[in-house]
Amino acid sequence: MEENKLKKALTAAGIWSVAVGAVISGSYYGWNYIASETNFTGCLIAMAIAILFYVPFAFMFAELATAIPSSAGPAAYTEKAFGRGAGFFAGFSYLVESLFCTPGICIAVGAYVHTLFPVVPAVVASVVAYLIFLFINMRGIEAGQAIGLVVTIIGVIGVVFYACVGLPHADFSLLGKMGELGGVKGIFVAIPYAVWFFLAFEAGGMGAEECKNPSKDIPKGFIVGIFTLLVGGMLMLVTTFSLLPKEELLEDDAPIANVINHLFGEGSAMSIVFIVIAMIGLIASLNGIIIGQSRQTYALARCKCLPGFLGKLDKNGTPINALLTTSVIGIVLTLIGSVDVIVVIAGIGSAFMALCCFASWIKLGKDQKDMPRPYKCPKWLGYLGVPFCIIVAAASIYSAVAGKSPLLCIIAFGFFVVAIIYYAAVCKKKNGTFLVEPEDQ
Repeated sequence: MEENKLKKALTAAGIWSVAVGAVISGSYYGWNYIASETNFTGCLIAMAIAILFYVPFAFMFAELATAIPSSAGPAAYTEKAFGRGAGFFAGFSYLVESLFCTPGICIAVGAYVHTLFPVVPAVVASVVAYLIFLFINMRGIEAGQAIGLVVTIIGVIGVVFYACVGLPHADFSLLGKMGELGGVKGIFVAIPYAVWFFLAFEAGGMGAEECKNPSKDIPKGFIVGIFTLLVGGMLMLVTTFSLLPKEELLEDDAPIANVINHLFGEGSAMSIVFIVIAMIGLIASLNGIIIGQSRQTYALARCKCLPGFLGKLDKNGTPINALLTTSVIGIVLTLIGSVDVIVVIAGIGSAFMALCCFASWIKLGKDQKDMPRPYKCPKWLGYLGVPFCIIVAAASIYSAVAGKSPLLCIIAFGFFVVAIIYYAAVCKKKNGTFLVEPEDQ
């Protein structure tokens, strides 16, 4: 029925803004913990692993998203290859990733607002930021796309501007004074924070059903997007660690504010400008991930793997109940979480989801060679990403288990346990599919 269809409004620019927008905040906070137990060489190794995982993943994901356009994203691709149960696990893994990403972003927004306006408590600013973008997305995908494109562009320009301002003052000798490599352990601990520069990029694929021309727009948006993030991440890493000793950059979640205050003075005009730009970058990610998590929840409910009320659309074609429910969970996690731990847990969901996608891409390539593929990922490139995806998954699990916040880890793994039990007890008995048939697209 027409009222049960998502509205087709996304363009290539919209896909780019959702994909890059979901991630660009990673350049402004949280990633600085990459150096917590290693030196600059270890940071570069961790970045190389993250890049060799995410670049192939982006091209592979573009093939899956155009061949199987669905708001279920990874759940649909995995169901097509391995069945509905595996699809549920992939979809739920993405949901865990996005549910933990949003609180991290909100905490960082609150920290930057508090820096700018000390009278405003950081936690209040965090919750208000979430509520503002909840309201914007309640008005439909066009509103989210229009706002998202603007703030994403500003966020990307901010990264380039930061490098242009910072590099002339760089002391590259600092890069050689960041301590010991830390061995395999140091690099393993660094990997989840390197991945933070790319984490949640696949949010763009969740908009496939709402894309006007998915076969052309998704590859354009994805391929330009992943290289946007690659360049931005390297600029941030080199610029930041060449301006302040790593000990000072590990003091809090906002390394950019520390650097700008060091260069221009706390409360200076330039400091205020950069804090505003950083907040805009964070807001871009908040918007993108809210879109992604609500669409994934909607898809899981539509497939009868979550309660049916989450699969309802309003008059604007927005999955309103999914949007509200995920936002309430996100706000609760915002109130109890810490950024360094949230980064690691979100990485676990991301790695599990990516492993499901790589496995599905390989199996579909062998079993369904005749399936229409408007865009094809080079096989050598897709296979290149598999071992690095496994390394990222292992590093994320290690960092979570060895981390300093057992409560959030228990919550994250508890989500998976409850979801698997719920699927086995309730969902397995119901008919449903994550796949959208051609006549419904």
